[in-house]
Amino acid sequence: MSTTTTTTCVVAGGGPAGMMLGLLLARAGVAVTVLEKHADFLRDFRGDTVHASTIRLLDELGLGSEFRALPQSRLLNLELPQRDGPAVTLGDFRRLPPPYDYVAMVPQWDLLNLLAQAGRSEPTFTLRMSTATVDLLRDGDRVTGVRTLTADGVKEDVNADLVVGADGRSSVLRAAAGLVPHQYPVTFDTWWFRLPRLESDQGEQAALVPRIAGEEILLSFPRTDYFQVAYFNRKGMDATLRTEGIERFRERVVRLRPDFADRVDALTSTDQLHMLDVKLDRLPRWHVDGLLLIGDAAHAMSPAGGVGINLAVQDAVAAAALLAEPLREHRLIVDDLARVRNRRLLPTAIIQTAQRVLHRLVFVPALAGRTPRTVRLVAAVARRLPAVTRIPAQLIAFGPLPEHAPAFARRPATVSR
Repeated sequence: MSTTTTTTCVVAGGGPAGMMLGLLLARAGVAVTVLEKHADFLRDFRGDTVHASTIRLLDELGLGSEFRALPQSRLLNLELPQRDGPAVTLGDFRRLPPPYDYVAMVPQWDLLNLLAQAGRSEPTFTLRMSTATVDLLRDGDRVTGVRTLTADGVKEDVNADLVVGADGRSSVLRAAAGLVPHQYPVTFDTWWFRLPRLESDQGEQAALVPRIAGEEILLSFPRTDYFQVAYFNRKGMDATLRTEGIERFRERVVRLRPDFADRVDALTSTDQLHMLDVKLDRLPRWHVDGLLLIGDAAHAMSPAGGVGINLAVQDAVAAAALLAEPLREHRLIVDDLARVRNRRLLPTAIIQTAQRVLHRLVFVPALAGRTPRTVRLVAAVARRLPAVTRIPAQLIAFGPLPEHAPAFARRPATVSR
């Protein structure tokens, strides 16, 4: 037997998109319930790059000081490696106007806790942890709510004017609605792990530098007290890597990063390798009557550029700006949902197209053991015209259509360096 509750908007998924949407709608006076299946936000190797567009948004929401107080490191530029020479700066964030001239590396759980705390200060905001969304409720062809299941086995139906699926690339609600994304081919996966930052390298490391050797790629992200590392190889390699064992994997890491030889012993088991099945897909339609999908549920992104979180947050801002008034007045119609997809489709398509080009021109040849000609061309241009490094920095930091906080959600700015 299940109980029933009612709200105006129910959001499935307490990731960056879901939490941001819940906060914004609550600040508009909309009764909103966010459902998160886990008991907390403490999960490693979720996207941790917070780009300038999101930092600016947090400033507009009056959360800038709290955000900058979180443990974080700053990326000031992106570099391209060369097999036969020094790395070349591809994107220099320092050429962007301050204070939005960097990418912040922040544990995602800290960002989510910040948004949750801000949401709880709003009287119409409810966050329910340990509550999984398992199915849709319907009245004919219209979605009218969701069916939930708590960690204790309690079933509950939540009725709502609108259901928002922000439940990720394996979205339960997308499948329940029968919406099928178009898949773009991806030839590689990534394995994430941590390595310690020693006392000798605790100074600020401002660059993200990929390393290419043979048919492998390694990227390391400097964090406050460790390196977050991504190892790239062909799809289907997971079983091989685990069968080879952790000692062989440590050898792979050292071949790509000899300077990590003094710390790879921290990897003691292949259980420390977290494999990401890289996907790149997009729904042709992001909604049905009563249901809207945003973020990875609508368009899974490649890790190239680290833009996934920020694009999902932009979806949430657009959805709040377009839907808050009809939700508050209980007059939401299907056309309102279509407007969200229409606004966010172009920037999503642009970023995904850029990722597909990057895959084809850089990742595919690199993982085949060839030096990408694109790298040599970009290196030559960047050396002769350093100012052009602002262009990729702008695209990565802000995206093609960055959203601003709607007026109803803004609070006094607390911008600081």
